Parts: sequence; C-alpha cells; structure tokens
Amino acid sequence: MWQLEVLLTGMVTNADSTKIVRKSQSLTRAMIPERYRTPTSKYVSVTAELMHEHWKKIWVITLWLAVNVCLFIWKYKEFTTSPLYNVTGRCVCAAKGTAEMLKFNMALILVPVLRRTLTFLRSSFLSHLIPFDDNINFHKLIAVWIAVISFLHTALHMLCNYPRLSSCPHDLFSAYAAKLLGPKQPTYLGLMLTPVSVTGVLMIFFMGIAFTLAMHYFRRNIVKLPKPFNVLAGFNAFWYAHHLLVIAYALLIIHGYILIIEKPWYQKTVS
Repeated sequence: MWQLEVLLTGMVTNADSTKIVRKSQSLTRAMIPERYRTPTSKYVSVTAELMHEHWKKIWVITLWLAVNVCLFIWKYKEFTTSPLYNVTGRCVCAAKGTAEMLKFNMALILVPVLRRTLTFLRSSFLSHLIPFDDNINFHKLIAVWIAVISFLHTALHMLCNYPRLSSCPHDLFSAYAAKLLGPKQPTYLGLMLTPVSVTGVLMIFFMGIAFTLAMHYFRRNIVKLPKPFNVLAGFNAFWYAHHLLVIAYALLIIHGYILIIEKPWYQKTVS
C-alpha cells in the first residue's frame, strides 16, 4: 500500500510529468515478483505453475501418447519381416501401425463415457492420480486422434498398398503376395471392392457422421441449416448419430476378421 500512497502523492504534488513516469515505472518493477521481470524467467515460472496445476492431465496424456507410439513401432517392425514388405515396402508397415493404434483407441474412447465406472473410480485412490472430471475432454481428444489415424490408414492403403499390389511385376506378386491374395493378381478396383475395403469405407462413413454431428456448432444448434436439413443440428441429432457407432464397431470387428493382407485371424498372436 505504501507504494501506491507514494505514487498518488507524487502525482498530486509533483508537476513534472517525467518524474511521475519514472516513479510509476520503478514502483511497477518493484511490485512485480523477480521471477516475472524478464521474458525467460516469466516463461519458466508460468510453465512450472501450469505443470503444477495440470500435472494429472500431463502424465495421463503422456502415457496415452507413449502407448500409441509403442503400438505403432511394434506393429511397424513386425511387418518389416512380412513377405508383402517386398512388394509394398514401408506402406504396409505404416498402415498396420496405424491400424494397431486405431484398435487401441476405439476401445479406450469408451472408457471416459462409462458413467457408473467413473463414479466408482472417483471414489477410489485413483482420483488422486487421474483427472476423472476431464473425462469428456479426453473423450474428444481420442475422437480427434481416431479421425486422424483413420484418414492415414485409409490413405496408406488406397494411395500406396493397393496401387503397388495391382501394378507390381507378376513374378514379384507371385513370389511374395500370392499366398495371401491368391494366384491371380488383383486390379486396383478389385482390391477396392473386397469386403475388407467395403467394411472399412462404411465404418469411416458412420464414424464421420457421428464425429461431424458431435462438433460444437452442430451439437449446440449454432449452425442454422435450411429445411429439411435442420434436423441434422441439435442435441437430438448428436444423440442419435452416436448410436450409429454400434454399426461402426460391428464393422470394425468384421473388418479385422476378413483381412486380406495379413495371416488369418486364427493364426494371429500378440506375441
């Protein structure tokens, strides 16, 4: 308070504006803590405070990212020994890596919206380590990540794996891919019309509807669509669109069951 008193007294009694400015600047510097006076120290202090305040979110997201990276690397390396690697190169490795992340996140995204489970967990010791009250934000984060890796997975197949499988020399195809795809080399259109491709596209279609109608502008009815499309905005549209994900999950199971560029499901292991 004494700094403010001196400042006000100086402003009233001193007619020299330059002195008043100097006094106000010096008092301002004196009132700011030392750790905030330089840009570097201010950045370090603010960062430390944010980490202290949000440490639960930071470690959970870090763990989640680490699991995604580990799954991708594991699957990527596994397919470097696949016969298809000789035909498609790294494309099949990256596609399978994104698929592994997609499977993990499609399961994980359900956890933040399990109300009874979260109610139980909030009363457990885990509430001291995990920010369960941020469940919806984590749910949204996973949804965005699923959209990204779904796009990458689809693009890798459609723009890399399928063109290489359909256009590679027949001798190369017979030596490395015929065991999985059959003796006849497929065309690009033939690969696109396989059940695994059709189920993948349908799955993305239903997920895309649910994702779009869950966006803030649609869910809050901020977007004013003309009739009859106005029914696509609002909470009811968001609610019913999310029920389409039941179909998407069924397609996900079928999609994994009928894979064409991997060993049959009954021969798979996680080792």
